[in-house]
Amino acid sequence: MSSFTITIKQKASVSPVYECGLYEDTYICTGAQYQLYCNTSVHNFWYSGYLNQIAHRCSGYGCDCTVSPRFDCELYSNSTYICTGVHYRMYCDINDYELHYTLNHHHCLRNNCDCQGDTYDCDCYQSRNSTCLCTTVSPTTPALNLTLLKDCTGTECLTNLLDLIENTTELPLNTVTDLFDVVFNASENLNSSLDDPKKLVQAGNQVLKSSEKLVSMLVKETNTSDRVSFIRETVEAQVFMVGPQVTLNKTNLTLDQIPQLNTTSASIDIDLIGNALNNNGSAAVAFMSYNTMEDLLKPDFFNTSDDTVKTMMSTVISATLPKTINTTLTKPVNFTLKHIRELNDSGNLSCVYWNVSEWIVDGCSVVKTNSSYTVCSCRHLSTFALIMQTRPSEVNQLDTDMVNLVFVIVGLVFTSLALLTFAFCRWKPGVNNVARINLCISLLSAHLLFLLTQQFINLIKPQRELCAVISGALHFFFLSCFVWMFIEAVLLFICVKNLSQISSKQRAVLNSGFLIVIGYAIAFVIVGVSVGLVPEGYGSEKCWIKQENGFIWSFLGPVCFILAINTILFVSIIIILNSTLKNLKAEVSQTKQTKILVFKTLAQSVIVGCPWILGFFVNDSKMMEILFLILNSQQGTFIFLIYCFLNDEVRQQYLEWMRAVFP
Repeated sequence: MSSFTITIKQKASVSPVYECGLYEDTYICTGAQYQLYCNTSVHNFWYSGYLNQIAHRCSGYGCDCTVSPRFDCELYSNSTYICTGVHYRMYCDINDYELHYTLNHHHCLRNNCDCQGDTYDCDCYQSRNSTCLCTTVSPTTPALNLTLLKDCTGTECLTNLLDLIENTTELPLNTVTDLFDVVFNASENLNSSLDDPKKLVQAGNQVLKSSEKLVSMLVKETNTSDRVSFIRETVEAQVFMVGPQVTLNKTNLTLDQIPQLNTTSASIDIDLIGNALNNNGSAAVAFMSYNTMEDLLKPDFFNTSDDTVKTMMSTVISATLPKTINTTLTKPVNFTLKHIRELNDSGNLSCVYWNVSEWIVDGCSVVKTNSSYTVCSCRHLSTFALIMQTRPSEVNQLDTDMVNLVFVIVGLVFTSLALLTFAFCRWKPGVNNVARINLCISLLSAHLLFLLTQQFINLIKPQRELCAVISGALHFFFLSCFVWMFIEAVLLFICVKNLSQISSKQRAVLNSGFLIVIGYAIAFVIVGVSVGLVPEGYGSEKCWIKQENGFIWSFLGPVCFILAINTILFVSIIIILNSTLKNLKAEVSQTKQTKILVFKTLAQSVIVGCPWILGFFVNDSKMMEILFLILNSQQGTFIFLIYCFLNDEVRQQYLEWMRAVFP
């Protein structure tokens, strides 16, 4: 499996010599995991930098704090010390040399080695060896290389990321946003590849865990206040931090210092000052809005006792208190969630939060709602959403699968009868049934494949490659139907334009073999180009073309084009026919036959083409969906009625066959 690497610049792993700084009367000493505050107007302050001694101590008048700083010299391997200044690292192997270490001076000497470093710089005055040297670095030089799995479709992507950043506490904003892109690219692959609810839940939890870990890396210590925000296509985030100077001087607070955190589709009101007071004056809140999370944490995971239809009415949001020890809220937190779908007046809204494997309402309630947004109040922080429950309507209770099954079978029967009629009945000389035969073959193949796919959809869907192949085959067969309908219109146009005769050159063009190549080659080329450009566009939940990113237009585009061309051809045919018949000394039977042919071909185009236009208006309407299924499944039936049953000569031959079978 291929991989790619993200290089993340971090702060140096050890600090320079000066770990303590004086601010007014207060010394602030910084170590690896702490900051020590000591007011010298009240307490005694001791500072020592000698190796293995207590370095910082604040004592007297009820205070006695002792901590060890990040020593600027540490032992690596078995015998090599690495001493770090602001701009250098000095390496000294004490098996070969002596290391003299004081607060402001590092000295590696003896055996042809003389490297000396102070707070900022280091120089070597004699020959350098591999274990006695100085290297120049920047305080931000150390980097974390993340080798992440590329183009993987499982939770291993997110597990890999979490393992790599487990011990990382702070990252720059641009790196965090890049990693968010990695997380949600993986989540899109997971959504398209998972159908098992348990696996969706597992994937959703992984995405949430990764997101919360990443956003926590934007939190940094501050004495006043700070905020960080970013917007990506799949997620928006805001982080706000307050420090002791803001928290302990509440009288100086303004609304600008503690703003309402909001994203495009949600906002949060939280008593961050109250939480900071419970955490030594510092606290941070991270607020995120996920635009695609409902694909993993589906509204159907909201389990209720009654049989209702669940609809996600908001984006999924998440609120946490990262790097905060005491996360108990001092007051309930309020969320304002904008509705992303039209509100049903009869629906019941619930403010829910994600509890490992399901949406639940414990501790959350609806405070206010209108047609545009809903305000939720919760006693804790978590991942939240707004779900609407509605009763199934009578239309929704119709068994659409049974309707589809019955009508497709009926359509297949009549399409087969039409195909047999075109192939074996005696037709008048000059009647070309090549287009109609192949139209019926394409319809029969498309509807039969569609019927079998829907009957075994639960077995086929887990096989993603098979599902994609089936959707590509359906794309090909349905497009072939329209191409043959177009060829039929072209043949009719040529027939009308040359009503009295067809030249030998035109007869060569109308050769059956040539027509068959054209009829299937056009559809094959369109499908081939679609596969080449967007291979992931095939294999929806119903094993059809996916509608994401407008890929459905790889089918609807050619359909609309053919319908437009056919309309132009029929207008031209009618104009030419009226003009030609006025001047043509033809028999009445020929004139009548041509008019009937024009009518039948026009009716065929309307019957085969127009039902697909309904596809633009189906959306969530069950009634339109059922109408679409009925009309499209009966295309073969209409062709049989128009060309076979309503043809006197064909009906006569039917009677002859019936007399032969049932004498």
